[in-house]
Amino acid sequence: MTTHIAAIGGHPNRAVIALVLASALGLSACGGSDDSGAGSGDSGGGGDSVAGSVDLSGVEISVGSKEFTEQLILGAITVQALEAAGATVDDNTGLVGTPVVRGALESGEVDVYWEYTGTAWLGPLGNTDPISGEEPQFEAVKEADAENGITWTAMAGANNAYAIAVNPDAAEEFDISTISDWAALAEEDPEAATLCTAAEFPTRNDGLPAVEEAYGFDLPESSIAVLDFGLVYTSVAAREPCNFAVVFGTDAQVLANDLLILEDDMQALATYNIAISMRTDVYEENAEAYDTLFGAIAEELTTERATALNSQVDIDGELPEDVATEFLVDAGIIDG
Repeated sequence: MTTHIAAIGGHPNRAVIALVLASALGLSACGGSDDSGAGSGDSGGGGDSVAGSVDLSGVEISVGSKEFTEQLILGAITVQALEAAGATVDDNTGLVGTPVVRGALESGEVDVYWEYTGTAWLGPLGNTDPISGEEPQFEAVKEADAENGITWTAMAGANNAYAIAVNPDAAEEFDISTISDWAALAEEDPEAATLCTAAEFPTRNDGLPAVEEAYGFDLPESSIAVLDFGLVYTSVAAREPCNFAVVFGTDAQVLANDLLILEDDMQALATYNIAISMRTDVYEENAEAYDTLFGAIAEELTTERATALNSQVDIDGELPEDVATEFLVDAGIIDG
């Protein structure tokens, strides 16, 4: 959870993959800097894939990402898709933290990377309060960043925001599927509505106070268990000491612990949808091609799909670039 607040530099991160892996990825996935890399310098077009329908041959482009699992996967997806469309890619994925990768974008060291709408809004763009709703938040970021020469496009459904999860047995016992249901339970039986969380969520203006205000309830302190973040998932999975927990929307641990995410039916929590942030001068040179390519990727990246991709790395031990290739082939974005 500490990582989330750092996102005035960062994003609500989950398990961070070892920097050794980030370095290894930087070496193994750097197709654009080696003329022998698959797709690098080759002509786009041809084939039945999305990448085969656009032609970015002759384009030189630098791709960035942050250093944690989800970002390494997104970076590898972007590198491979662009190369399959014929671009020569400079792989700058695995940069450490929002300030570094955003600074690289602003300076021109990086031309494109996937950022989180809430991170940009509350971090680099300097706002205090989030905009309610995924689409309104995206549009607000898009409009604000246009003045900085940065274009936002291809917002995905994947939302790696704070979320309230429930133990599946508790969900069945109390018939709960939404945060409204949880709020009602908290009023009727606070001991059953117990919440496991790391330290920041109970006091953040985009955390529990925002949820309580939107849903009209007050969770007593006795019903809140503040734990080390690493213990939150296993504690709710065991229903000890809580039935509910604060998690991150696309965290692999949601799947690993068989948790259910409650629907935020009042849209109280800040949204952190992933979307392409790209230097406007670079985007405008091939806007239609980028919209086609990145739009197809974004369409496939639901919260459930992103969680599954993260799980392949964090739980199953696969490499981000291998997971990226499988995703792109399965989605018909590159040829197998």
